[in-house]
Order: sequence, then structure tokens, then C-alpha cells
Amino acid sequence: MRKVLWLCTELGVTYELEAWGAGYRSTRDAAFLALNPNALVPVLIDDGFVLWESNTICRYLASREQRHDLLPVTPRERARVEQWMDWQATEFNNAWRYAFMCLVRKSPEHQDAAACATSAASWNSHMLILEAQLDRTAAYVVGAGFTLADIVIGLSAQRWFTAPIETVATRPVLPSVLAYRERLLARPGFRRHGANGQP
Repeated sequence: MRKVLWLCTELGVTYELEAWGAGYRSTRDAAFLALNPNALVPVLIDDGFVLWESNTICRYLASREQRHDLLPVTPRERARVEQWMDWQATEFNNAWRYAFMCLVRKSPEHQDAAACATSAASWNSHMLILEAQLDRTAAYVVGAGFTLADIVIGLSAQRWFTAPIETVATRPVLPSVLAYRERLLARPGFRRHGANGQP
């Protein structure tokens, strides 16, 4: 959800937000399941066109608005952005999910200490991959320019900074990721939707 909201800020598009999910209307409601059978947010409805999967929604909106700086049209440049977006959705997310649910959400189903520690260690390992990439680019995930890859990865990196990982694993010092986060904080959309209003 936050990816899409941040992107909408970057694009300057207006939207109407309906509250579904934890603390709001259940995504198991038949009306929601008719939009997304996975019972997950976000779902985009654009003039009758229904789309789910946050990274796909981001690709669609960037393409619709012809923001080729965010999602290039040349095959190799676009593939590089999408490679990192797919890494975030598969490898990176799977690494941190258990530790996040254990340490931050305090989910009763995610309180196995060994599994939490293993997930936190994997999260750290993936952050080291990001650190090495940012060492190479000295700016953003793909290179000198901000892209969709930064929206999806920036949010996952922000979770790493705010999660109490040190309670189960040693948090590595990542100077390039820290500098990257400072660059993201210069963007209003990240401050509002990624960093909880942090100035």
C-alpha cells in the first residue's frame, strides 16, 4: 500500500483511498474478494480497470503517466529497474517477513525464537547486498537517478532501520544504506508514506 501511495505523491496524481485491512473493513469481505481473491491490499481501480500486486500497480501507474525516469522504456534499462523490484518482492521480502512479524507486529503466530533470529540474520544479509549495490552506484539502487526500484526497496530498508533487530541479531553498520536513506528523506512522498512523517 505504502509503495503505491508514495508513487502517487511522486506522480502528483490524485486518488480516493478506501480503508481495508487490519483495523478497517475485512479483506475477507465478498466485495473485496471480488477485486482481489488473495484478500490483500492494495487494489487499484482505475476507471473500471482492477489491478492488484503493489509492484505491478507501481509499474502500471508509472507507465500510464509516462514517467520514463521512474520506469525506463529501453529494454535493458527497464530490466535493471524491474530486476531490483522483483528482488525486493521475492528475496528481500521473504528474508525479513518473519522477523518483522515477530519483532514489530508481535504476531502470536511468529514467536519462534530460532526462526526469528534466522530471519533477522537473513534480513541483514540482504541489507549487505543492498549496501554493496549502493557502494557501486553512490546514489540510488540502479544508478544516479531515482526509479521505481527505490520506492519498493526504500520502504523495505526503512523497516530494517526501525525494527529492533539488535534484540536477536547483530545489526551491521551500513554507511551507504544510511546515506541512501538520507537521500530518500529529501522526498516528501517517502517522508509521508515511508518514514511516518519524519522530517
